[in-house]
Amino acid sequence: MGSETDHDNFDAVIVGAGQAAAPLAVALGAAGWRTAVVERRHVGGSCINFGCTPTKAMAASARVAALARRAAEFGLRAGTVEVDFPAVMQRARAIVARFRRRLEASLAGADNVELIFGDAIFQDARTLIVRRPDGESRTLAAAHVFINTGTRAALPPIPGLERLPLLHDDALLALETLPPHLLVIGGGYVGLEFAQMFRRFGSEVSLIQRDEQLAPREDPDVAEALREMLVEDGVKVYLEAKILDADRGRSSDGDSIALNLKTPTGPLRLLGSHLLVATGRRPNSDDLDLAAAGVETGADGYIRVNDRLETSAAGIYALGDVKGGPAFTHIAYDDARVLKTNLLGDGGASVADRPVPYTVFTDPQLGRIGLSEREARQSGRRVLRAHLQMAQVARAIETGEARGFVKALIDADSGEILGAAALGADGGELMAMLQLAMMGRIPYSRLHDAVFAHPTLAESLNALFAAPQPLPR
Repeated sequence: MGSETDHDNFDAVIVGAGQAAAPLAVALGAAGWRTAVVERRHVGGSCINFGCTPTKAMAASARVAALARRAAEFGLRAGTVEVDFPAVMQRARAIVARFRRRLEASLAGADNVELIFGDAIFQDARTLIVRRPDGESRTLAAAHVFINTGTRAALPPIPGLERLPLLHDDALLALETLPPHLLVIGGGYVGLEFAQMFRRFGSEVSLIQRDEQLAPREDPDVAEALREMLVEDGVKVYLEAKILDADRGRSSDGDSIALNLKTPTGPLRLLGSHLLVATGRRPNSDDLDLAAAGVETGADGYIRVNDRLETSAAGIYALGDVKGGPAFTHIAYDDARVLKTNLLGDGGASVADRPVPYTVFTDPQLGRIGLSEREARQSGRRVLRAHLQMAQVARAIETGEARGFVKALIDADSGEILGAAALGADGGELMAMLQLAMMGRIPYSRLHDAVFAHPTLAESLNALFAAPQPLPR
């Protein structure tokens, strides 16, 4: 195995053990394909290692702290709430380790599947060299290669930023001390979740967003409700703020990180103890030597694929975040389904026109599916809008979680639901109910007349669809 001239032949090689890798590898192996999964560091990709798993575990701790501080509202005396931040982080890391072990075990126990740790690079369209951590190399040959290498944090072009210690990916999960003042650059979904979370842990938090609203992809009313929630929770939000440069500063607590801003009200210098950059990702495609395999990328480095996830090179596919598009774990899972269907099944699967549901795990959650108001207006349809404040929902009032609202967009001619935003308690679950109705093409009137158990959040759909109005132009 030590010589690069020795070819180890496989039917399939999957480069990158992200969330799409395991279901695809197990299915290929079960079908008799000898399959190699090559992973540089940890199985599970960004989701398990520094994305969904640890951050949602941390958010759960932050939510408990927030609820405990509200104990008096529920007629309880809980005393002073103290956050044991090292224990919070240890809990999150323990869950990550458990998920990694479970995923490694699923690959180890799968028929015809071998997990290989190392860095893979294309020699040609059918051959990869894997340089292992021990310095040895293996040369793998396969008729089918699947690129599943994901993304990494991208830094915005801010002078001085590259010289500062930043919190992202592993650095964030390694934190043992609660940041006294966390600066967050980026008002997208990741920035929103971390800003609220660390404020609830006890940090002072300043969130800097260059756009005129948070969550730029959302409708303005959703974005404004999110801003109001963060401000209510004690986060300082700066909109339309351009960061001119970043450097070291001095505060009463000693050395700090300084951001010099241009804001609508004038120049501003913010000092913080820690800096989280949440302004986007870049694909892990630049060290694979894709040119040697004939795999084309866009100018941004994302691998170009067609609706069947085929790259420009025959027999090579890309799935998950590295191909661009919606960067969600459930999309990666569905990519694996498409490939399994096309390679092992009837061959009729495509990613074209698939729904892209998602949930932002602020508290309360934002669940989204289908068209936004802007997209609905551009569609040329006659559209109705149904809207309901969570403060009108019995279950939300009873549980003390009445922030937010639910809205749905409806085709005025067919009565079918075109899209929805559920910003409220368990907003992701409410969104999933509306997604099921969309999948079944159930008209909104059926949901208005449906018998839902009382008192549940689902019951809010009766009131939501009571009197939809034409969508304002």
